[in-house]
Amino acid sequence: MEEAIRKADVLLEALHWIRQFRGRATVIKLGGSLLDDTQALDHLLLDIVFMETVGMRPVVVHGAGAAISRAMQEAGLTPRFVQGRRYTDHATLEIVENVLAYQTSEHLASRIQELGGQAQALNFRTTNVLFGHRITLPGEDGATIDLGFVGTVDRVDRPTLEQLFQQGVVPVIPSMCLDAEGQKLNVNADTAAMAVARALEAEKLVFVSDVNGVRRDKNDPHSLIPTLTPEEARQLIRTGVIEAGMVPKVEACLEILQHGVRKVHIIDGRIRHSLLLEIYTTQGVGTQIVQSS
Repeated sequence: MEEAIRKADVLLEALHWIRQFRGRATVIKLGGSLLDDTQALDHLLLDIVFMETVGMRPVVVHGAGAAISRAMQEAGLTPRFVQGRRYTDHATLEIVENVLAYQTSEHLASRIQELGGQAQALNFRTTNVLFGHRITLPGEDGATIDLGFVGTVDRVDRPTLEQLFQQGVVPVIPSMCLDAEGQKLNVNADTAAMAVARALEAEKLVFVSDVNGVRRDKNDPHSLIPTLTPEEARQLIRTGVIEAGMVPKVEACLEILQHGVRKVHIIDGRIRHSLLLEIYTTQGVGTQIVQSS
């Protein structure tokens, strides 16, 4: 009986958050080694099915970096990165399109359906929803660095996403876009997720990977910081507590908070049902960055 009562208490705790977030969009960015962890990924996708079932509007935006690199190596191509971005020539673009937009995106949508939900992969052979332009990076002495077919998102087809929400369908969006001439471009998955969250005026943007959030000691997972304001986050960057690869992640979180998204979360998708625990419990399991009250 005590166990049953504890379960009821959990449901009642979740009820408050379910009512608060009902009808609101949450963008979930999937990345890192999580996409290669079948068991962890299934738990996460089941969380997404639950979210849609109780009235939230989850959207999945994903990359496929490790799988793309493996496919390139199998094709005899050497992955090349420039300032953290994959240089994308014609041969690489073809692999990116096949692995990211088709294999990975369609697998995620199919798995959501197998777990009891409805999902649609929004790629170049169904309905593309991301549009943008080709980018370069600044180099030394004012020179520009060419990245090949790499772009950023300027526009998101919100009406298509809204229509899928009305049908109870979870949109699954690969991080690629089309430019004004119809050229396909490779897009950083974090920036693609940010563009979608901004376009939808999302309640939340959740970065799901293999890191449990912002830590006071990067080597101690128990030093997790549950909640940060932008001012606190910037101070941790200045003092070096937030460093290396976490810096651009947190800076991206701070940027998107300035564009109408209410909360940004960083969670470890390897924790079973981490998405539900972060969204529907008061304590959470990761780091949330919120605007100062």
